[in-house]
Amino acid sequence: MQFVGVDFGWQSGASGLCQLSWDGAQLHLAELARLQSMESVLGWIDQRVGEQAGAIAVDAPTLIPNQTGMRLPDRLAHKHFGRYHAGCYPANLNRPFAERTVQFGLSLERRGFLHAPTIDPRQPGRYQMEIFPHPATIHLFGLPQILKYKKGTLAQRFPELMRLRQLCLEHLPKLMPPLKLAAAQLPISEQRGKPMRALEDKLDSLVCAYVAAHWWYWGTEKNWVLGDRDRGYIIVPAPVYGSD
Repeated sequence: MQFVGVDFGWQSGASGLCQLSWDGAQLHLAELARLQSMESVLGWIDQRVGEQAGAIAVDAPTLIPNQTGMRLPDRLAHKHFGRYHAGCYPANLNRPFAERTVQFGLSLERRGFLHAPTIDPRQPGRYQMEIFPHPATIHLFGLPQILKYKKGTLAQRFPELMRLRQLCLEHLPKLMPPLKLAAAQLPISEQRGKPMRALEDKLDSLVCAYVAAHWWYWGTEKNWVLGDRDRGYIIVPAPVYGSD
């Protein structure tokens, strides 16, 4: 199985990309990338996964059934994760990003990656799912609130981004499924806007790819499903450290 994380550029921004490979015992980091256009992202997936079995986790609302208001998964994310400052951005078809994010999901479906709000664990197939990195890190790393590497000054964001990098290195190799990961595989950013944004996108895509693997490995035994296929859904790993 190949596991791909896509920190998708919702409107016109670049997308972070991560590929993890499963050898039957552990995951391996195959590639981290960052590409600008939707066409280049899809081409990268075609090249890296091809016709193989794989699961693709996308940080973007690829299912948006509602014309206005909030989707069911958006409301549930606020309900369960608002106290961690991890409520997600509401999506509806009137939002300027909606056409692009929905088209990305449809493009994956045309490649055989079907939405997987339910799954038979550890079975080969071609799946896609929506995920949201902030709630995932709350549960995977046992955080009291989100790491605030997206907003604020560079001086405020930089240590939070470096903490995310360190938590990935410390925790992901110890979880099940384990990810073999070395510090040299995760670049250290300079404290400047463009390098930090590039690393942020790549680390978010790494979290996405790991959640895809965690969902495939455990299914609903150790994951939450916020929503459903008809109203949209977000996959979140269940709490690793105690109950939520």
